[in-house]
Amino acid sequence: MRAVRIVRPGGPEVLEWVEVPDPTVGPGEVLVKVTASAVNRADLLQRQGNYTPPPGSSQYPGLECSGVITATNSPVCALLAGGGYAEMVAVPEAHTLPIPRNLSVEEAATLPEVACTVWSNLVQIAGLKKGETLLVHGGGSGIGTFAIQFGAALGAHVVTTARRAKHQALKELGAHQTIDYTEQDFAAEVKADVILDIMGGAYLDRNIEALARHGRIVVVGLQGGRKGELNLAGLMAKRGTISGALLRSRPHDEKAAIVRGVRDEVWPLIESGAIKPVIDRRLPMSQAAEAHRIVEASEHLGKVVLLAE
Repeated sequence: MRAVRIVRPGGPEVLEWVEVPDPTVGPGEVLVKVTASAVNRADLLQRQGNYTPPPGSSQYPGLECSGVITATNSPVCALLAGGGYAEMVAVPEAHTLPIPRNLSVEEAATLPEVACTVWSNLVQIAGLKKGETLLVHGGGSGIGTFAIQFGAALGAHVVTTARRAKHQALKELGAHQTIDYTEQDFAAEVKADVILDIMGGAYLDRNIEALARHGRIVVVGLQGGRKGELNLAGLMAKRGTISGALLRSRPHDEKAAIVRGVRDEVWPLIESGAIKPVIDRRLPMSQAAEAHRIVEASEHLGKVVLLAE
């Protein structure tokens, strides 16, 4: 088969579409012939040498895909620990999801990673409730566009930060308020019950300032750095909490439970049309380097999709 291989840590130019050995299918796994995969920020970190795949997983990038189980010809999408940028990938069957009835196999490639990340953090960890205010940082990203729709579907008041050029599109997805982080201080604009944060250290202090009483911050990305100074007095005064969770490295059974929760609680919202995939553009998998350049520059809205050739 062919796959995108990282030749060495570095920029997008280190990605090569080459012939590689077929994957080996282990116990409880199925072999998926890949139709499409989607680019996530974690893929960029892996390419740079800053995010090593978990032991025993594929070394090729790609944390989600869609395609067909070769043994049964069943269309699925799947949450992966790696290997989505390839013509075939072995994946635990418990980490696969059916294609939503109203979507194509290609569109479904954009869902598993963001749906599992957003649901596990906003529902399992933060306990977002109807009527609460949700602040989503990076509203134009894959995580952001999904979280805006999910929060709105749950009945939350959704606020998001993004560049002004993306504001109208994000309002159409369900954001009630948009904040241009290049011109406005979000901490002065909103008091949020839940903050979904992709920035990490750079936003730590202002996230606490932006919290409402009993507010919850869930950190899912570190685009603004791994370290920040924590204002414990401010957090204590708000009676707030901060949590962080990686999805990729979680044990098999935890991931399987998240996938089941997404199927039960998120898939009906997708099939009803309350949540729709947001695809910025589609590129052949051999152009993975160009896809990484687009995501790195934040030129996209939603997901950049790679199509198997």
